[in-house]
Amino acid sequence: MLTVELHAHSARSYDGRDPVEMLLEQAAAVGLDAIAVTDHDAFDASQRAVELAPEFDLIGIPGMEVTSAAGHVLALGIDRKIPKGLPFSETLDAIHEAGGIAVVPHPFQKSRSGVAPNISRAALASADAIEVYNSRLLTGRANRKARAFAEKHGLPQTAGSDAHIAEMVGQAITAVDANSHTAAGIVDAIRAGKTTVEGHRTPWHISFRQAAGGAKRRVKNRLASLF
Repeated sequence: MLTVELHAHSARSYDGRDPVEMLLEQAAAVGLDAIAVTDHDAFDASQRAVELAPEFDLIGIPGMEVTSAAGHVLALGIDRKIPKGLPFSETLDAIHEAGGIAVVPHPFQKSRSGVAPNISRAALASADAIEVYNSRLLTGRANRKARAFAEKHGLPQTAGSDAHIAEMVGQAITAVDANSHTAAGIVDAIRAGKTTVEGHRTPWHISFRQAAGGAKRRVKNRLASLF
């Protein structure tokens, strides 16, 4: 089994803080085997993480968190940037055309751009996998709903730290029973449902700090774009 971080953001995300090197350092320090850097609507930092990963004895999985018209979708194992703003079904099609799988993160958390409030349950069930444990939770109710949905529809399950600062990488991991220790092997195993999840809640004060830092960076970026 490989231990994998499937949901982490670098400074390339509008609300991320740290460079990919720090994310990789943390992943290696906590003993992970692989990591996907999944920045919001950006792919270049993830590609760099894939290139650097072997230096940290890690497997790098190319990915991003795509903002579809319905909400967020993780694209894992892709070979190109996925455009934002497409309808949910078209986003899934674009991910598949790019050689990847579509994993829906925090689907029942409306405040964090979860897709469930905006699409049918049948559409949600067309995803390749559901993130059933997201570390950035308040009550755990949304995670429980995600797990129940995945179990009801027989969908593969993943976990993700949703880290926006390096020290939170590894809070939630997906154990993947991959036939080959490669990014492609991990993606294939997730698609086949050969996963188990485990995770820890991000401490509330760190969640607050991540959110506040992200908001500050968004304002700073907007102001910079005006000049």
